[in-house]
Amino acid sequence: MELNDSDGFWSSKNILITGSTGFVGSWLTRRLVQEKANVVSLVRDDHKKSSLDLICGSDYYPDTVVFGDICNYELISRILSEYNINIIMHLAAQAIVGAANNYPLSTFQSNIQGTWNVLEACRNSPSVESIVIASSDKSYGEPQNVPITEDHPLMASHPYDASKACAEILSKTYAKSFDLPVGITKCSNIYGGGDLNFNRIIPETIQAVLSNNDPIIRSDGTPVRDFIYIDDVVIGYLTLAKAIVKNKNFNGESFNFGTKTPTTVLDLVNRIIEMTDNKKLKPKVQNITKNEIHEQYLDSTKSGKHLGWSAVVDLNEGLAMTVKWYKNYFQEKGIIKN
Repeated sequence: MELNDSDGFWSSKNILITGSTGFVGSWLTRRLVQEKANVVSLVRDDHKKSSLDLICGSDYYPDTVVFGDICNYELISRILSEYNINIIMHLAAQAIVGAANNYPLSTFQSNIQGTWNVLEACRNSPSVESIVIASSDKSYGEPQNVPITEDHPLMASHPYDASKACAEILSKTYAKSFDLPVGITKCSNIYGGGDLNFNRIIPETIQAVLSNNDPIIRSDGTPVRDFIYIDDVVIGYLTLAKAIVKNKNFNGESFNFGTKTPTTVLDLVNRIIEMTDNKKLKPKVQNITKNEIHEQYLDSTKSGKHLGWSAVVDLNEGLAMTVKWYKNYFQEKGIIKN
């Protein structure tokens, strides 16, 4: 699915992206710079080599980088005013589940306080036309049924999941109480080149296989998940942001973005092994994960009906592009040989 910008919608728009050094934020930044938008990135730390550097390089780097914390309300307000921000993509969050469990307070501060800071600053900013808040499929908690639709109750019970559920509730509150033009994204498991969190199954498996090691599966291999390629996610974000500007009925609405083609974890790992043509490797199924949700995947009917969005990159195609990206990356770093 190609993003239709024949009307030049993004050209010269002033866009604030929080969390732009992360995996999704980096690809979103690259696409918006390509679309000739004026991108302002809020960055907490001056990383030596973040996903933003890897994905954007010098050609697609944001126009402006502001260093600071999403929990600083005065800073957010200043950015919106000083740069006359029209559209906000709020992705800044503590997104690593293990870290969220170990440090719940800082997770709640980043993910909940950070979100209300953005919403409150936007409420007081006349230039803001659209706000997209990144939630998560994890906010649904243990699903009552699958595929999960947007009217499923928010039943999160762990720190990261709960923080995203709270951010979603806050967003809906600001939309209803203050008519704020805010929409919420909830994506399946996102993958693609540039994800430097090697605790996630796809980059971890690719790294293991390209290093000629048997990949590890911590569950029993049977959990069913949906995996969505980064390009489809970026188009989903941009499509929603644009739709909010044009249609107030989307204010406060959440939208699922998934592929409708879930697979087991074991099948996913075996596909990666086959793509690297290293057939002698076998998954090591440890079966040590506790309280694993067996089936978790999204229904994207609403996004298709109201936004005209659908995922177009199938799993094999997306994995092939992802393996190629990491192979080049590991070769450049000297982790694997050419």
